[in-house]
Amino acid sequence: MGEIRLHEGELNVMELLWSNKALAAKDIAKIIKEYIGWEKNTTYTVIKRLIDKGAIKREDPGFVCKAAISKRTVQNTETKALLNQLFNGSLNNFFTEYLANQSLSRPELLELARIINDQK
Repeated sequence: MGEIRLHEGELNVMELLWSNKALAAKDIAKIIKEYIGWEKNTTYTVIKRLIDKGAIKREDPGFVCKAAISKRTVQNTETKALLNQLFNGSLNNFFTEYLANQSLSRPELLELARIINDQK
């Protein structure tokens, strides 16, 4: 299976499933309507698209949805895509550019140094 790319609307549904493990489609639609304002049909369309992409597994009875991919997998895929799109796939280019435009506190710099040291 290739990498699954998700757009913002799809991520709204996935966040619910990552937090709740399993939800009936009707409950997803209720929550999304309350917080985002989508009509039920819109949410069902997004759920169907996520099932077709392999991001959600559907279980019957009750059209119960479960995440078929982890949040970490999606984060890694989207991070790679962003790096490719904006920084020619170079992590070094990203860090150089990003850090040049940030004013990091001493604790933040120490934390970054610790993370880098842990990778060695």
